Amino acid sequence: MIPKLMKAAVLTAAKKFEIRQVPVPEYGDDEVLIRVSQCSICGTDIHIYNGHYAQDKLPLIPGHEFSGEIVAVGPRVATLTPGQRVVADINISCGHCYYCRRNELLNCPEIRQLGIHTHGAFAQYVAVPARLVIPLSDEVTDSVACLTEPFSCVVRAGKKIGLSVAESVVVIGAGPVGNMHIQMARLLGAAPIIAVELNPQRAELAGQCGADSVITDPERALEQIKLLTQGRGADVVIESVGHPELYKQALTFMRPGGRLLAFGLTDGETAIAIRPLEIILKEQRIQGSVAGMGEDMHQALHLLQHQRFITAPFCQSIHPLEDIQQVFTSLLAQPQYLKVQLRIAQE
Repeated sequence: MIPKLMKAAVLTAAKKFEIRQVPVPEYGDDEVLIRVSQCSICGTDIHIYNGHYAQDKLPLIPGHEFSGEIVAVGPRVATLTPGQRVVADINISCGHCYYCRRNELLNCPEIRQLGIHTHGAFAQYVAVPARLVIPLSDEVTDSVACLTEPFSCVVRAGKKIGLSVAESVVVIGAGPVGNMHIQMARLLGAAPIIAVELNPQRAELAGQCGADSVITDPERALEQIKLLTQGRGADVVIESVGHPELYKQALTFMRPGGRLLAFGLTDGETAIAIRPLEIILKEQRIQGSVAGMGEDMHQALHLLQHQRFITAPFCQSIHPLEDIQQVFTSLLAQPQYLKVQLRIAQE
């Protein structure tokens, strides 16, 4: 029996969550209703919480890195059934515009992302178009399944920047997504992989998860990167933090002909000065990448299923949905946890 009301964490204003009873979402003919098992917290959720992003959508139920179980399907859904454990692509695009036709869904002017533009998975139930739902195999736990969406982001980023075998990579920031970039670079055959991370705990985890060298002194970062790349600089630099000073540094870490992957989110007003002539003469490239979609999700889940990623550091801090305010105000600042997950309690 599907209840009429569900428990949800509603962001009512910047830095203010309320646990409310809200209507269970309706699902359309081509949609499924998913009972959420667990949902992990993303950097985007933190930006929304802090008032940097999507404030025009408040009150909002955030959450988009989730796993769950189908409890109902629309009459036009033929390939999915209640009882299946699933994850979901969060990107709901129009399907017919210029960008959708080119498989650039993230640029669709009508894009709606679950938990960002529309209500998401910090709730007991979420409705999702069936075409975006991916069944899980039994060996993938709920905690690991929650990592499908964030790992899909680094899968796509690796494609966008064209990372290939034996290329040197610098990852600036070894927090949750930086660590994932390190692991993805290793899978793609990059060498050496150099992490720049000031926090000792996250620096140690970076080494455990695939970084060949970890630089903890920002004053010596450029010097050490040059030393590790035969004086050239890195083939690829990934900024995963979203800080303007780090973006400035990233430009200096690239070799002539190198590429910078702009991945770390800044606020909308952040700007940095660049020297176009230097980029032109050195034939360097700056590439943005924001999220995973479509096949990226399937590939990320496939890699998780085959244990190609080290996931334990992302699954060590799991808390009930009711504790969400405390989680956002204190636990997220604890660097020993690469991810904090919410267990969505069912009553």
